[in-house]
Amino acid sequence: MNDITTFVFDVDGVLTDGSVFVTNEGEMLRTMNIRDGYAIKAAIESGYKVCIISGGSNEGVRIRLRNLGVNDIHLGTPDKVKTLNEYVEINNIKHENVLYMGDDIPDFHVMKLVGLPTCPQDASPEIKNICRYISHVKGGRGAVRDVIEQVMKVQGKWMEYFNGKHD
Repeated sequence: MNDITTFVFDVDGVLTDGSVFVTNEGEMLRTMNIRDGYAIKAAIESGYKVCIISGGSNEGVRIRLRNLGVNDIHLGTPDKVKTLNEYVEINNIKHENVLYMGDDIPDFHVMKLVGLPTCPQDASPEIKNICRYISHVKGGRGAVRDVIEQVMKVQGKWMEYFNGKHD
């Protein structure tokens, strides 16, 4: 965790619990955890890069993430490996400095490329088998907050962020 400079997150099953509420009009609604959002904002304001790579393409998700300060949002992504490789190349980031949190098979190959593959407690067994850190928290219930907080604490930046700046 000492070398992490960049957080990359999947959406469904990581930032959400994977549930979808479908309205009569066919709109699919998701819920996100406020504490995850708070940690994302803290990470960005502390100088970390945060990137979202998801196969889903809900515009409400994009709006929520933009409001948190996330600029690198890749929704509707059919090839997560290609997207990650382009992202790290454009931003001059080493794969070993990336923490990726995913929860299911579409994340498998991209997670094998990063320095710190992580997952929520309720991730699929295949994903858990390749992770170096498994959160004690389920997806959409604070798993993102957990990994961001762990990294920032190891690097001495968690409480530093809160010292007088962000009440």
